[in-house]
Parts: sequence; C-alpha cells; structure tokens
Amino acid sequence: MRRYQLRYHVVGGFPFYGRAEIKDMISYLKVIHNRDDTISLLRVINTPTRGIGKTTLETLERVALETGVSLWGAIGETLRRQLLPQRALAALKSFRDLIEDAQAMLAGTYVERLEQTASAEAREQRASATVSRGETPPAAIAEDSEQEDTDFDPLALDFGPDESSAGATENVPPATDGAEGHDSAFRTPGGPANTAELLKFLIDRTGYIKQLEEEDTPEAYSRIENLRELVNAAMDSRDRGETLDQFLDHAALVSDADAYNEHAQITLMTLHAAKGLEFPLVFLCGMEEGLFPHSRTFLQPDDIEEERRLCYVGMTRAMDTLVLTRAVYRRRYGTDLPEASVPSRFLEEVPAELMDDLGSPRKSSHTATRTRVSAPRGQAPQGQTHYAYEDEDQRVAPVRQQYSRRTSSPSYSGKTYNSIDNIAEFFASRGKKFSLPRVPVEEPKGRKGFRPGQRVRHPKYGEGTVYQREGDGEDAKITVQLPRFGLKKLVEKYAQLEKA
Repeated sequence: MRRYQLRYHVVGGFPFYGRAEIKDMISYLKVIHNRDDTISLLRVINTPTRGIGKTTLETLERVALETGVSLWGAIGETLRRQLLPQRALAALKSFRDLIEDAQAMLAGTYVERLEQTASAEAREQRASATVSRGETPPAAIAEDSEQEDTDFDPLALDFGPDESSAGATENVPPATDGAEGHDSAFRTPGGPANTAELLKFLIDRTGYIKQLEEEDTPEAYSRIENLRELVNAAMDSRDRGETLDQFLDHAALVSDADAYNEHAQITLMTLHAAKGLEFPLVFLCGMEEGLFPHSRTFLQPDDIEEERRLCYVGMTRAMDTLVLTRAVYRRRYGTDLPEASVPSRFLEEVPAELMDDLGSPRKSSHTATRTRVSAPRGQAPQGQTHYAYEDEDQRVAPVRQQYSRRTSSPSYSGKTYNSIDNIAEFFASRGKKFSLPRVPVEEPKGRKGFRPGQRVRHPKYGEGTVYQREGDGEDAKITVQLPRFGLKKLVEKYAQLEKA
C-alpha cells in the first residue's frame, strides 16, 4: 500500500517501524552508520541486557562532559583509564567490539579486523602468562619476560599476515555451492556486507531472538516474526540497490507515513480486534500454511481449531464482499529468492459454489484440481475432496478452451488476470457500482532492443549499463546498473531509454 500510495490506518496495534524490537535494530544500524549518534547508542547499549547499568551510564556521561567527546568516545576513554569495575569494563568492551565488527563488515575489512583481534589476544595471553609468574624474584621476572617474548614470537606471527598464515589459508578448500547457500553473516569472505547481512549479524551476536525464545510467549514469537520481516525489508532494499544510509532514510519516511490519517479509507486490524465489527468489503490476506494457520499450531489440534474459529470470525466480518488472498511465492527471513507457499487448509473448507477464483485463469489438470486422498498429515481424510496445490503449474500459459470442459461448475472468466477490467466486471456482475477510470496513455518513447553490456541513458537516473535482459517484445524487462542508484529493473517499453 505504501508503494501505491494508498492511505490507511492501523487499529489496535502499533505501526511496524514503531515497535520496540524494530526500533532497537534500527538504532543499532544508526550507531553503525554514525557512532556519535548518542540517542541511538543509549537505546541499544544495554539492549538486550549485557550488564551495563545506570551507574555505568552516569560514569560515561560524566567522562563525556569532562573530555568534550561523544558518548562513544567516552566508552573508549573509560576502557583506557579503567574507570569501572572489571565486569562493567568487559560489558563495554563487548559492546564496542560488536559495533566495530559490524562497521568492518560494512566497509569490507572484516578479515583484517579478525587478524588484528587475534594478534591482540595473543599479546594479552603472553602478558597474562608473564604476570602469572609473580612469585619469582624481580631479576628472574625480567629474564623470564625476555625469554617468553622470544619463545612466543613465532606464535604471535601466526596470527598476522605472514607466509605461514598465507600457506594455511591456501590449504583451506574452496567453498562449494552448498556452502554458499548457507545463511551466513556476510555474503563472501572479505566482501562488503549489505543491510540484511548486518541485521542477521546483529541478531546473532546480540542473542536478541534467543532471548525472546526463552520467554516462550505469543508476544515474544510475534516480535521474532517482526524481526524477520525487517530482514525481508532489508533484502528488498538490497534488490533496489540501496545503501545503509538510504535504507535508514526510507525507514524514517515510512515511520512518518504510518501516522494516523483520518482521511484513510483502508483499515488494518488483527482478527481479534475485528470481533463484533462489520465492513462492506473485507480482505483476508496471507491464507497460507504457516501463516494462517500459524506454524506453531500444527502439532496442537486445539490450537488449529482456534485458528479455524478466527478464520470464521474474519470471514463473517464481510457484509457484502469477502476476498481471500495468498502469495504464491513469499520471501522468508531475508532469503535471496522467494519460496513457494502452500495454500491454507481453510481455503479447502469453503464450499466451491460460494467462491469465484479471480487469481487462476488457467484451469488445467495441474491447477487446483480436486482429488481423493487419504494421507493423514495436512490433508483431508478418505472420502473428502482436496486441492492438489502441490501440482499447480506456475508457468505463464494461454487459456485453452479444452480446460473449461473439465468441470461442469460455473467458473469466472474475465479479461486478464488481476487487471482493472477483470475486477470491474466481477463487481458489476453482482450489482455493485465500480467506476472504471479512463486515463489517456501516452505512446511509449525511447528505443528498444538493448542487450547486456550496452550503455544507456535514462531521463531520470542518468547513464548506466544494461546488466540483464528478460524476455522480448512488448513484455521485455531489462535490469540497468546505475552508478548513483544501483540496480533498477525497468519495462523496456516504458523505460524511455536512449543509447548513451
């Protein structure tokens, strides 16, 4: 709705970017982008709890005032001068290392930072080993110290970029395709991380989700899903070619757009909040296995029944028209490619004569055919009908006349799937008024037939290079690499591109 600039307001809940867990992660990203952002730093310095209390914060603020530095600078000064107990110093050092590691990932210098950290730890181990001999005479301590330095020099060099470490690195086998598909903190070793990878790194290092899982409450699991949805938003930002600062700017603008608007014609609410209310038109979204019903209810029959009752509540909120929707593909927790979804079992329980399928113009043997099955898990028992969605054909194919002869029940046949004409005819067939706006469409301008590698010029984004081409003719789409705007996927017919 934000993409199409539709006004809406949320009833009985907070806007997405106004939730505490989302604000925490956004504040982490702000500190990584600008370490001197004191407001964001104060929010996350002890979130989740890491042992930094009120006394520690008061000491940091006093040091910042005395030295004239930011709160981040006061952390470094406090660690250098050892102004706090060891427990508080360890917590501050852990927080500082977290932010510096994330900044190194963003800058693409994470490997170098690991080498420096390993070398520093080796020096500390040598120092602690020398101090542990405090019972020996002072002269012996000096001799032992020199001897220890000599003995441990080769070990210290092993942590630095020398020949032995280089040789060890060469002996490591290269990553396979299966390893690349692993959900890691960064895309490639030594490469700059994007915003989604930073979020995964922060969630893992801070133990944010682990702490919520230990609470084991519905509210905690809802917060976990919000965090995963934030990672999905970051992946969409990566696909648009946005940097970290652009993602933060976009999040700030979206937060402003989420403010209440009395002129909004769309109301968003949970099923619990909708009890007792009725509306002329109701959309139930996310009718997919794992969402509705939720994945947590699969092993509990009573919970499944509660989900079914909620679904009934949502359906009966509609006075005139009810629309049930699902995503054929959905991105989950920041995956590179969307995953195929399974339609909700509740869709099977709606009588076929009460439904008009607006989203499947293809009626083939692979599409929504009803079969007799007897599998016990997630399917209907013997003697009942079941939609064979697992065999659904997702390929784009023209509608064939022979498909309509497979069933005697009337089915909807409109203009084009998801087109304005299709929707207009659907409401008109039920006696509803639906005005179809007539907007003059300008004739597309610009050249066609661009191939990967060609230099092009866009009237808004400037010059760039064609990165990829998909399809041909009127439906051709091209992806253009733009120096200032990243990757942009454009419909060639309307892109108004010219040869640079």
